[in-house]
Amino acid sequence: MKSKAQRPGRIKSAVLNWLGFGLGDGENWADWYGVTSSSGEVVSADKVLGLSAVWACTRLVSQTIATLPLGMYERKADGSRVEADSLSVARLIHTKPNADMTAVVFWEAFVANILLQGNGFAEKRRSGDRVVALELMPTDKVSWRRLQSGAYEYTYTTSTGKRRVLQEDDVFHVPGFTRDGRFGMSVIKYGAEVFGAGLAANSVANSTFKNGLMQAVFFKMEKTLKPDQRKEFRENLKEVSGALNAGKSPLLEGGMTAETLGINPRDAQLLESRAYSVEEICRWFGVPPVMVGASDKSSSWASSSEQINLWFLKYGLTPLLKRIEQSIYDRLLTPIEQRRYYAEFTVEGLLRGDTTARKEFYASALQNGYLNRTTVARLENFPDVPGGDVYTVQSNLIPLDKLGSGDQSQVVKAALRHWLGEEE
Repeated sequence: MKSKAQRPGRIKSAVLNWLGFGLGDGENWADWYGVTSSSGEVVSADKVLGLSAVWACTRLVSQTIATLPLGMYERKADGSRVEADSLSVARLIHTKPNADMTAVVFWEAFVANILLQGNGFAEKRRSGDRVVALELMPTDKVSWRRLQSGAYEYTYTTSTGKRRVLQEDDVFHVPGFTRDGRFGMSVIKYGAEVFGAGLAANSVANSTFKNGLMQAVFFKMEKTLKPDQRKEFRENLKEVSGALNAGKSPLLEGGMTAETLGINPRDAQLLESRAYSVEEICRWFGVPPVMVGASDKSSSWASSSEQINLWFLKYGLTPLLKRIEQSIYDRLLTPIEQRRYYAEFTVEGLLRGDTTARKEFYASALQNGYLNRTTVARLENFPDVPGGDVYTVQSNLIPLDKLGSGDQSQVVKAALRHWLGEEE
């Protein structure tokens, strides 16, 4: 028999299971109803997007990932690879995931869900055994629970209010930063205090501007006013209050005095607190503050946009890119396909420097034989070069004991073998 202490847990479990939630899925409630921060602000996904820093970080990361080339590749026995465009999954992730979305729109929304709510979900639609579409499922409309078999069951509430139960194999899931290794943690829940402080600072700033950037003012009179006199005084005061009437002064008569209450925005360091809020928000999303318009000294550490892009790619984007690549491999490919195929983002565009830097890199690559002219042309979106598949090296980079050995072609071949470490 269960003890009284266990009964509330059983009741809670029954209620959550009836609603489609597992016991450990507190993030779902945070996503649906928001979290109340200590500042008094209710923090939800829709509300935090009203903060310009959250909007900018979410937009920057999701749109950057959505516009990176994403393709399927086949491993060859010799270690090389070729594009696997004929694979059905390739079209889904690169061009058209479903009938209503392009790949850019799909990945933009998918990544935005991961950033704000910790998980991205899509339903796998099949024709036979083949996945033919990926239908986006907003995270705040998805709940899950673990069955006795150990598998997970997902409940998706559609825009029309219809509930659909999906099995684990029918869901494409990419978790964000996770502690249990299965589901990502909601930024809305864990960042409620930071976002709440930002929302509160916005409210204070808006209220301050509404009052004409002035402190609260109160009026003292020598005698008590009658109700109709109070009403007339308040109506007259409206004509000189507010930001639009800044500079107008009220008329004080009959022994009336005016005094201020509270502190002004400068003393409260309102602007400084809002700037600090932007920097705090950027930490949650792994975005350099300068990339969302915060151009103070603390965020201008990089000497060039190339260094900023490198930092952003390495610490902000790469963890997400790898999660998506490996989830595609794990959840969209069959065991047989996994032996030969894999997904990969192309990030060279983010690392591209100025014209001079690219020219020097390509010259070095061509002269030392680790890129050919066809590869360079494709990196620059140029048409293929006839005969450009040949790898070349400088003929003057030959061992000293090979100089003057006669036939120049034999010298070049010997130099190439030497560079590759092959014996003659």
